[in-house]
Amino acid sequence: MNDPIVYLNGEFIPLSQAKIPILDRGFLFGDGVYEVIPAYGGKLFRLEQHLTRLEQSLRGIRLDPPLAPAEWRQVLNELLKGECDQAVYLQITRGAYPNRDHAFPSVIQPTVFAMATPLAAGSPQPAKAITCEDIRWQWCHLKTINLLANVLLRQQAIERGCQEAVLVRDGLVTEGAASNIFAVIDGVLTTPPKGPKLLPGITRDLILELAAAHGLPHQEREIQASELTRAEEVWYTSSTRELVPIVELDGSPVGNGRPGKVFWRMYELFQNYKRAYRQSL
Repeated sequence: MNDPIVYLNGEFIPLSQAKIPILDRGFLFGDGVYEVIPAYGGKLFRLEQHLTRLEQSLRGIRLDPPLAPAEWRQVLNELLKGECDQAVYLQITRGAYPNRDHAFPSVIQPTVFAMATPLAAGSPQPAKAITCEDIRWQWCHLKTINLLANVLLRQQAIERGCQEAVLVRDGLVTEGAASNIFAVIDGVLTTPPKGPKLLPGITRDLILELAAAHGLPHQEREIQASELTRAEEVWYTSSTRELVPIVELDGSPVGNGRPGKVFWRMYELFQNYKRAYRQSL
């Protein structure tokens, strides 16, 4: 069986040999952060932006980065094999200590783990989604490994034959269970503004950059959940799933029940950006 090489605390070892102590704070408390970085043609995509977000998450949980940006680049590139599209998963916890105590240990020895897995290829498949009350904590702008609420919310969607849950807090759309949300409302591409209620998605930011560069009407503003019922289009985005059109929400069609023209225009721009990125390296 395939036994890929992973990175764990300074070593590249087979996955089957990767072990962490039972008292690791990531296991006991969910005390850690993570990133997922796509790589196209063997080249890490928007690595600088991902590392910036990683540092913001580490700063948010009061943990110093264990490696410098150049060291991260070296480690992550070492995991990439061949030129197939891959996703690199990177996780950092506060480490393992002799006693289970909520308080931070006096000396920090973080656990650092990374692995690369193949990225699925192919055209975007239209998705169904449901809206759910956002039951998560107040610091959703940090990409932490505390994902149980997200897991439960997405599972609700799966059990209803859907692929994603659109989260709503105090009547406002925040994000998806594992994605950012866009809607085309009155012809304007719209997404909720950054803040503690949602993760600042790397793909999200690129969509806004491309919209600005190509003259597509767009805005960042609060979206009332009720506005989704009249939206011409609704999508979700993430680093690994890129752009996915939602064609049915809470059992009702979105727009005409098919991916819209704004989606297809942005999907084309995104793929062109990827192709240009590949050719520039």
